[in-house]
Amino acid sequence: MDRPATAQDALIIGAGPAGLTAAIYLGRFRRRCLVLEDGHSRARWIPASHNVPGFTAGIGGSEFLRALKEQALKYGAQIRNSRVSSITKDGEIFIVHTAHGTLSSRYVLIATGVRDHLPPIEGASEAVLRSLLRCCPICDAFEAIDKRIGVIGDGALGVREAEFLRHYSNRVTLLHIGASIIDPTNALSESNIEGLSIKLSDLHIHQERVTLCAATGERSFDVLYLALGCSSQHALARSLGAGCDEQGALVVNGHQETTVPGLYAAGDVVRGLNQVVIAAAESAIAATDIHNKLRNAE
Repeated sequence: MDRPATAQDALIIGAGPAGLTAAIYLGRFRRRCLVLEDGHSRARWIPASHNVPGFTAGIGGSEFLRALKEQALKYGAQIRNSRVSSITKDGEIFIVHTAHGTLSSRYVLIATGVRDHLPPIEGASEAVLRSLLRCCPICDAFEAIDKRIGVIGDGALGVREAEFLRHYSNRVTLLHIGASIIDPTNALSESNIEGLSIKLSDLHIHQERVTLCAATGERSFDVLYLALGCSSQHALARSLGAGCDEQGALVVNGHQETTVPGLYAAGDVVRGLNQVVIAAAESAIAATDIHNKLRNAE
């Protein structure tokens, strides 16, 4: 088949912290690098992150992404708003198909992340941006110390998250939904955590609190954590035969290369500990390995 004329040293799919960090490294390695983004990075949901090293006052997700893009562009990376529809392979060359044309590259980095499962509650998306609904206690439980915390869950994940948050507050309530077989009261009996079975329709989002209006009366929460899981955005890698673990995360080696030679992955799409600093570290490892392979071939 005829290969596209536009060839890159590396194509990066995804413009979150992982993809943009890889672009910074590859640019500084003097490599032709193109980042393809669809504008839906999970990091944009971060109201303010306080565990990114160097940002004592915290930094918002959108601001952080802008800074990473500026830095990547400074070192020669290209960033294009174009959704990838499919990837095929011709020998050792990846052919990436987008709505704006076809591209080719010897190496591809998948940095497409995961998608959180938000509950169908009116105002949920806006509440995430206000830190009223939260998806990651590792990221921001410190900011919930001693607050009235509710955890929405539909199984064992909710129990584990409630127990994790109990370290930060003695006012944690598991709000169990769904049809999974779990008694929240019994499951949390040894953790001094209250458990309630509720319906999502009983929850109402206000400007600074969430209320539960049930038959037992009205309750208010300062913050609500979502333990509803997320979906890995690994379809493009899987279409090439890349392997996944039991949790749906892409399997990679010590250099972040998947089971498909030349195809790399970094960030949330790889593992369950979804952290900005881990995504950046993994993409730095991947970019360095790509550069060294290109250098050795030269």
